[in-house]
Amino acid sequence: MAETIFGKPYIDEGEIRTFDISRDDSEYVWHKDPENRECEVIEGDGWQFQYDGALPWCLTPGMIFEILGKDHYHRLIKGKNNLKIRIKKHG
Repeated sequence: MAETIFGKPYIDEGEIRTFDISRDDSEYVWHKDPENRECEVIEGDGWQFQYDGALPWCLTPGMIFEILGKDHYHRLIKGKNNLKIRIKKHG
């Protein structure tokens, strides 16, 4: 069953998170996560990931990357269609 997170521009279905291209750019804000996360890009074109103080980089299907939580601000920059990623949380 899909779970819509109020005020968040995504839907979670188990480990799969889908970011909605139709949501306003202002909803993709700088934030910190409570834990580290391993992410695998399943689908999506033109999306970018950015850590505070660094240049953004492109997310491509098949890519696996780590999001550092707690003290690391980061954000997504919208692409051309929905972004779907698999998220595995680490302590």
